[in-house]
Amino acid sequence: MTEAKQPEQEFEEFGQNEKILTPGQIVMKRFMRNKLAVTGIVILVVLALFCFFGPIFSSYGQYELFYIDTATGDEYSSRDNYRPSTVIVNGKAPPSAKHLLGTNQDGQDIFTRLMYGGRISLIIGFVCIFIELLIGVLLGGLAGYYGKWVDMIIMRIVDIFYCIPYLPVVLILTSVLYQLKFPPEYQIYLLMGAIGLLGWSGVARMIRGQILSLREQEFMVATEASGLKVRNRIFKHLIPNVVPQIIVMATLGIGGVILLESSLSYLGLGVRAPYVSWGNMVGAVRNTSIMVNQPYIWLPAGLCIFFTVMAFNFIGDGLRDAFDPKMKR
Repeated sequence: MTEAKQPEQEFEEFGQNEKILTPGQIVMKRFMRNKLAVTGIVILVVLALFCFFGPIFSSYGQYELFYIDTATGDEYSSRDNYRPSTVIVNGKAPPSAKHLLGTNQDGQDIFTRLMYGGRISLIIGFVCIFIELLIGVLLGGLAGYYGKWVDMIIMRIVDIFYCIPYLPVVLILTSVLYQLKFPPEYQIYLLMGAIGLLGWSGVARMIRGQILSLREQEFMVATEASGLKVRNRIFKHLIPNVVPQIIVMATLGIGGVILLESSLSYLGLGVRAPYVSWGNMVGAVRNTSIMVNQPYIWLPAGLCIFFTVMAFNFIGDGLRDAFDPKMKR
């Protein structure tokens, strides 16, 4: 007759048989079960490798022009020293072995420019979101923790930014810079700054609401009783507790910023030549003839925008579900 097991023995055996997961491992397990979120990760990794490492293996430069000798039919590059008098720009050339996606109106290789354009579009998205989060988390954290007059002042500033018409202001700013002949390389930085400075108010409101609900909990009372500095209470205890919401907002926001940049560049008010982005590549469609007869000029960039925004949305939705404590394990 077997001896009955003591409760302590049963608990030890349960601990040995069942693997205890950390909160991070639980979140990762939930996230990896979301097939669309994993698909989004794969898409972003492929696009990042294509944009940031692809040019290393490309034989062409992003500003390189191609010409056709009408007498012989041979193609020449702007890097070649040979300049026959019978050359014409090899513009709108269809896809071929030399140019996988053809050439644009200026005789530039579309496949190569797609890589460099993706770099700028992705960098603009990440930098703008970083600015929004930096300002929003800082001001939202201060407003939620201190409350009273600090909260009132910060939230009135947030209300002012909420009332500013976002898109018209960016359109006006970029059009003014265009009229002033502002250098294109500096206009990119101003564009990122303008989008980031006008988009932080939503982040501040969300962070403030989360901090208000957290600051009265027991662990915050304990930090106050232990004499911990206010700065450490906010940035070591409160802010880390809202990191999941910050991550979700960032992933969902990057897609919106990329779409905004693409819209501005399509209108000729975003990234300007000689620099290239996916937006101004789509902006090459200036008439119905190009749209119908030369889809290889604008369609690849449009598809890249579509898949990038879709991937960020998939990842954002997956992270939101993974961080939700109400989700089943």
